[in-house]
Amino acid sequence: MIPAAVAPRPPAPAKLKILEVADRLFYTEGIHTVGVDRIINEAHVTKATFYKHYRSKDLLIVAYVEGRHYRAKNLVDEARANLTDPASVLRALAALIGQIAVRTGFHGCPFINAAAQFSDVDHPVRQAVARHRAWERSVVAELVTELGHPAPEDAIDDLILFRDGALSGSNVGDPERAYRALARAVERIIAERSAGSGTHLRTA
Repeated sequence: MIPAAVAPRPPAPAKLKILEVADRLFYTEGIHTVGVDRIINEAHVTKATFYKHYRSKDLLIVAYVEGRHYRAKNLVDEARANLTDPASVLRALAALIGQIAVRTGFHGCPFINAAAQFSDVDHPVRQAVARHRAWERSVVAELVTELGHPAPEDAIDDLILFRDGALSGSNVGDPERAYRALARAVERIIAERSAGSGTHLRTA
């Protein structure tokens, strides 16, 4: 007789609270400026509870990055569920970036910010960021393939670069101008589909 599948236990409330506090502080103030003691105090847990759920600050940072990844994935999945045309999905994702960039408390891309604070590419945090970036590229690659772009690898590189630039530019400059630049870049990539000339943003 095959035993019934056992549903995974939900995370302990204390574990979720620690991550919630860390997510807020890491993003708004910077990972290296926020210490474990402050997270423990603001989460209202004991030090023993913290180390029971997260054996080190690095593991908590990885959990933070992974949590941000799943949030991004949910947003992309929602866009793809509601739209079928790849051009419409690309426009929707660009618009979403524009909406995020004008929100109060926006401090740039959490993945770029996290990677910038760890110089060792083999560090677990950088590896977590790399996994997110690989997923992000796979999403863009899928959309560009569906779009039928004549130079897909170049289009993927251009879209990733413009996405990064829009988020970074929004953080240090005018979010509206950064979004408009991203939107123009997306429209140029889409237009190249029908042109079929092989001309892309790098040679524009």
